[in-house]
Amino acid sequence: MNKRKRSTGSSPAKGKSYGASSKPRSGRSNASSSGTYSPRSEDAAKKVSTSHSSGKGTKTTKTAALSKRPGNAPYRKSEPPRQYKVSEPDELLNFLLKHVKSGRNAVKSILGRGQVSIDEKVVTKFNEPLLPGQIVSISKEGAVAAPSLTGINILHEDDDIIVIRKEAGLLSIAADKSDDLTAYRQLMAHVRRSNPLNRVFIVHRLDRDTSGVMMFAKSEEVQQQLQHNWKENVQDRVYVALVEGKVAQEEGTISSWLKETKTLKMYSSSRPNDGQHAVTHYKRLKANREFSLLEVRLETGRKNQIRVHMEDIGHPIAGDRKYGARTRDLGRLGLHARLLSFIHPTTGKLMTFETDIPKPFLYPFRGETTSAQ
Repeated sequence: MNKRKRSTGSSPAKGKSYGASSKPRSGRSNASSSGTYSPRSEDAAKKVSTSHSSGKGTKTTKTAALSKRPGNAPYRKSEPPRQYKVSEPDELLNFLLKHVKSGRNAVKSILGRGQVSIDEKVVTKFNEPLLPGQIVSISKEGAVAAPSLTGINILHEDDDIIVIRKEAGLLSIAADKSDDLTAYRQLMAHVRRSNPLNRVFIVHRLDRDTSGVMMFAKSEEVQQQLQHNWKENVQDRVYVALVEGKVAQEEGTISSWLKETKTLKMYSSSRPNDGQHAVTHYKRLKANREFSLLEVRLETGRKNQIRVHMEDIGHPIAGDRKYGARTRDLGRLGLHARLLSFIHPTTGKLMTFETDIPKPFLYPFRGETTSAQ
């Protein structure tokens, strides 16, 4: 007579992990994540023994502690990506069709979900060229979407620097330990998506209400190199400033010594060598009775330098109530860092990043076809 095998129950297979949160991380999340915590499972785990009454006294038997996986979710084994080595030049879609037993539309869907990477870099273009020696990986899960950036656009990024365009109203970096949204915090989250140990370092700042081009370093060594050789590395810094009133001179230079009050407001000292020397060059682009649009070049980079110097010549920057402005029509500070040109700290190449003049700066001159002379 055949004997039936009695079921002895099942236990988790080796190599399988407890359930963990699979929610996508946002830009403000920590670099690491943990499994879901359940107080009920903890209480149950503490009950590792039960007592049974018998004729010869009490017998205590051990029972298996309950697992701490959330609810009754099944165990899931994270599968490693399938990898294929490229042996001859090809296009990605054609290569995938040769190696994946799926139809053309299914393969395109895999690409669209970010499940395909080439040499560990996610690729979604079906006509991406492949070269011999490259490794194509196909993951079971799609790539986590990059968190959206608020108030900044990345103009350039490499292993050493990040160049961005910052909008008016966004802090470059918080002055204290507040939770304010800043360009620095967002870029820190951005670089840590690929490696939790990555960091960014501030090289120079723009005022909260000033828009324009900014640069961050991706290592302390590069930061120090840029800051210590700022005058040699930076070839050109150009701002555009919308100022109140008609500037009489077509171009000019302002030179003074800047100091700071106890209320953190900068001002020009009347005494030579009393403070930090600041030199600003300007050129008039457009002008009417109410406003002038100036191109401003910095010879030195002092705190609030342009704002102080524009007030000194009697033409404060539009919207700048702190430094003498009366108008509020613009709805922001009329200052924009338009161009930054510098020598790359590692490659030694000249890099130039130029942005458009903000449209609100041109509104006062609508209908005018030429610059005022």
